Amino acid sequence: MKYLAVLPQFVFVWIVLCGSVYCQRPAVVKVGAIFTFDSVIGRAAKLAMEVAVSDINADPVILNGTELRLIEQDASCSVFLGSIEAFELIEQEVVTIIGPQSSSIAHMISEIANGLKVPLISYAATDPTLSSQQFPYFIRSTQSDYVQMAAIADLVDFYGWKEVISIYVDDDYGRNGVSALDDALEKKMAKISYKLPLNIQFDQNDIIDALNKSKLFGPRVYVVHVNPDPRLRIFAMAQKLKMMTSNYVWLATDWFSATLDSFSPLNGTSLSNLQGIVALRQHTPESARKKAFLSQWSNMEQKGLASSGLNTYGMYAYDTVWAVARSIDEFIDENNITFSVNKDSLDIKVTGVKLGELRVFDGGELLRRKLLQTNFTGLTGQFKFNQDRNIVSYGYEVINIDKMEIQRVGFWYSDFGFSVLPPETLIAQKKNQSQLDQQLQNITWPGGKTERPRGWVIANEDRPLRIGVPKRASFAGFVTEEHSSHQIRGYCIDIFLEARKLVPYDVPYRFVPYGDGLSNPSYDKLVEMIANNVFDAAVGDIAIVTNRTRIVDFSQPYVATGLVIVAPINNRKSSAWVFLKPFTVEMWCVTAAAFVMIAVVIWILEHRVNDDFRGPPRRQIVTMFLFSFSTLFKTNQEATISPLGRLVMVVWLFLLMVITSSYTASLSSILTVQQLSTPIQGIDSLIANDWPIGYQVGSFSYNYLSESLHIPRSRLISLSSPEAYERALRQGPINGGVAAIVDELPYVELFLKQRTDFGIIGQPFTKSGWGFAFQRGSPLAVDMSTAILKLSENGQLQKLRERWFCKKGCPEERNQNSEPHQLQLVSFWGLYILCVIITLSALFVFLLRVVRQFVRYKKREMLSSSSSSSTPTSSSSSCSQLIYNFFDFIDEKEEAIKKMFSHCENPQIHVNSATQQHGYLWGVRLL
Repeated sequence: MKYLAVLPQFVFVWIVLCGSVYCQRPAVVKVGAIFTFDSVIGRAAKLAMEVAVSDINADPVILNGTELRLIEQDASCSVFLGSIEAFELIEQEVVTIIGPQSSSIAHMISEIANGLKVPLISYAATDPTLSSQQFPYFIRSTQSDYVQMAAIADLVDFYGWKEVISIYVDDDYGRNGVSALDDALEKKMAKISYKLPLNIQFDQNDIIDALNKSKLFGPRVYVVHVNPDPRLRIFAMAQKLKMMTSNYVWLATDWFSATLDSFSPLNGTSLSNLQGIVALRQHTPESARKKAFLSQWSNMEQKGLASSGLNTYGMYAYDTVWAVARSIDEFIDENNITFSVNKDSLDIKVTGVKLGELRVFDGGELLRRKLLQTNFTGLTGQFKFNQDRNIVSYGYEVINIDKMEIQRVGFWYSDFGFSVLPPETLIAQKKNQSQLDQQLQNITWPGGKTERPRGWVIANEDRPLRIGVPKRASFAGFVTEEHSSHQIRGYCIDIFLEARKLVPYDVPYRFVPYGDGLSNPSYDKLVEMIANNVFDAAVGDIAIVTNRTRIVDFSQPYVATGLVIVAPINNRKSSAWVFLKPFTVEMWCVTAAAFVMIAVVIWILEHRVNDDFRGPPRRQIVTMFLFSFSTLFKTNQEATISPLGRLVMVVWLFLLMVITSSYTASLSSILTVQQLSTPIQGIDSLIANDWPIGYQVGSFSYNYLSESLHIPRSRLISLSSPEAYERALRQGPINGGVAAIVDELPYVELFLKQRTDFGIIGQPFTKSGWGFAFQRGSPLAVDMSTAILKLSENGQLQKLRERWFCKKGCPEERNQNSEPHQLQLVSFWGLYILCVIITLSALFVFLLRVVRQFVRYKKREMLSSSSSSSTPTSSSSSCSQLIYNFFDFIDEKEEAIKKMFSHCENPQIHVNSATQQHGYLWGVRLL
């Protein structure tokens, strides 16, 4: 019982004593810093960290009397030296290492930090892979290149570019940054076409070689991702090689803005060669604290205490020291700083750095967690970390060099995209990306232009576009090389040339014939040569099919096509109306009209002189048409008397002889010629039988029939020309020919244009088109597609087709229903025109003669009536009487007219009275 009473008191004293020891604050806390002193980032970071340490030690709230001691080590951009110095710092029992600025050194030191449990926090190592779980003790107090490359990709997409060239330093920082850019561009349907790595210690020759190599490529959008370079040698060499012109786009990551901000003071000469460059700068919100620090830094520059301007990395370095101090302050309030022996290094004995004496920081994991929980407002804004151990991003500023000044043209933030307002303003307004229009202020590009550069060139005069052209042996109207002049000509070539005129830039090119000209080349191999970079493009009758679209890009189709079946057809069937088939409908109509015209004209010419054409009206109408149609059978009883009527009959009988002879020959051919026919009704029936099938040499139809329709290759017969088509179809499958031919519709239409014994069976069983082929990702494919659509809309495509294939009628206008032996009007229009001219001329002569006689008759009548008094009549009644008298005059027989004139000329028998004269005429008419 006695011991039980003392036990609580003992426990209380033990707890008090242990607690006082546990919470004892050290007089000094050591923090290491590894970076390259003589560098763009190092010069700003060194002074910024030293100022931060001074401010912290002067602040009684932070560390509460404990001195923060910063131990700086110069890595000199060396991974080896950086590693050695990390061991030296840990040997001095630092609780945290700030830095390094190099991602390559950070990879090595992170492994050391993992082993010895010392938190490593870097304000400049931006390699995205450092955030992996492989390095749990690595914390990044600046923005990751993963975020920065997303901003670059958005910038590329914002201006509509699809391909870029990346120039980067070939280390972990450069390679992994460009890899992140590649992933970001892929999400925007863009890509890095070419990667140009530079040696870590690159010189001017390395830059010149890389830039000269890039001139051979098509893209002209460059993304430069290297370490900060005070001399900006890449852009100096680009200026020297004339690559800072309006054809080029230069985008730089934040190394460029850090370099410019470090110039102290910034002078116009430094920016004279940088016109039009667009770059990113890490955004830090404006605040009173930031303004005060910038003013303090400016004073230090004026006093010579600062050898560099302040960049964002310097501000992040300042905030990083504060974050470490705050975390240590919380840590030592609850824990002692202790180290224990690293059991894994007990047996290691080396000179210099004594690895065996290195000890593990016991509170490393706890301090790491407190660092990740840091949350305060610093120079760079709200300073806290996300779950990937990266600082929470405020996005980037987009800067542009214009007129030797740095112009801020907008902001980028992951949640909003591009805006002219800073991200903190948009966050305060609770905006989201869907509510914002992506916008930047006007940018001045290289060359001083404000128009968006195209961002790529297809070719130049030194290296024109290599365009493969199939050297066809058949259907050469589409495309081929002329043997004499070696010029490339054809329908497809004309379409390409017209479309090229509508492309808004010059496209130097040269045609390269493909094939021997003896047979059609393989179009699949031609397309493969584009994919293999032998050709840049191909122009011709190239069908757009699935296997080809996998390796090249095609333009918009300029001809709709598809596979069809051609076979002999039965054009004529037994019919009760077969006698109508020799003539077309137009021919029958014109012939019937000619019979009517001849009937009317002959009646007019013969009515006054021929009694057979006189009598009652019904009899005259019957006589008129019987005479005309009886000439067809040479059985007419009426003979022509007038010279004009005989002239018309001579021409008419000649025309009739030609027409009847042709009709007889055509009808005989229709009734007697052996007709061709085929049992093939479509693709299914063609596959079902075992007959041979023809295809055009070089066409994709061979692969389609054998691979898609699984027709045995032994059944497929290659044919090289339209003549071979006709010969094989006429021979038929029994006599060594083919049962049908499978080919593309444009070829078939040309083949059938002059061959009416063959026809298309069924409908096209594939749908495709002809287009121009380009290498994958070629921007010219899109622009040529737009040009082809314009040609289609303005009717130019149809005009080109008519120019090449419609000189004697377009192929598609061939009348599929017309009989092969039908007589067309076009064959006889000359004879018909001759007949019409002579007939109308005879009628015109007859009318002139009659009018002359009537005028003479009226003069005689007026002389006869002048001797007797008469009452004047109105003009209207006089006119109608005149017309009536004229038709009466025409109706009189020629003999009566002559007798009338003879009586008028003889005074003894002259009748003075008009009434007596009319009575005489009517008497004669009754005769």
